[in-house]
Amino acid sequence: MSDPTPRYSTVLTPGAFEAARHVLVVFCVAAAVATIFTAWSPASILPSQTARQIAIALATRVGANSTAQPATSTPRPAPRIGLVAGHMGNDSGAVCPDGLTEASVNLEVANRVKAALEAAGFQVDLLNEFDDRLVGYKAVALVSIHADSCDFINDQATGFKVASALQSPVPDKAARLVACVQDRYSDRTHMNYHAQSITFDMTAYHAFREIDAQTPAAIIETGFLNLDRKILTEQPDLVAQGVTEGILCYARNEPVP
Repeated sequence: MSDPTPRYSTVLTPGAFEAARHVLVVFCVAAAVATIFTAWSPASILPSQTARQIAIALATRVGANSTAQPATSTPRPAPRIGLVAGHMGNDSGAVCPDGLTEASVNLEVANRVKAALEAAGFQVDLLNEFDDRLVGYKAVALVSIHADSCDFINDQATGFKVASALQSPVPDKAARLVACVQDRYSDRTHMNYHAQSITFDMTAYHAFREIDAQTPAAIIETGFLNLDRKILTEQPDLVAQGVTEGILCYARNEPVP
């Protein structure tokens, strides 16, 4: 006959019960401490997996209410163009019998070119004739804006001309700048190119020697203040547009016939 008494008793002795109670208390305290530690500890001192899980949880919780802006890269500075308003800050240049001065005509055009180039995204320096900033000046290009004589010379003394230094340190760039301005100015204004009146003063223009050797430069005589006076004084926007398009042709590396 089998023994009805169970082989193992399920009743804990006082000692075993006390031990189990201690284990339970320790487990609860450890869980609480772990929770507090996780909530308040920087991610850098947590195990990587735990830190990653906490970061995901926090990002999920904050997401909809976050006002943080996405990081943006620092924008590159806009390309720089230099414009010399011929004779500005030095003298009047050519003076017509009625008092019209070359300097005033040059400035009207230069201000319009400056505004148009800035609208196209360039930084533009408007410089005096003998501006201190010309020394070592660095830019994508420098263009000096002038007009020709008020005197009547002959019926052929009409039109514009463009020149660079005779011995430019960057001859290819200077030649391309001249070609761009010549082509675009002619297309826009429909004025004749008066190449035969390009003078030594133009090709030996003082600013060519003052600016940084790597800055291509050109000088333009926008027209004669005698026979071309009408377009120079009554349509300065058109004149400025021709100069602007010539500079943009060079700066944007547009094709030139």
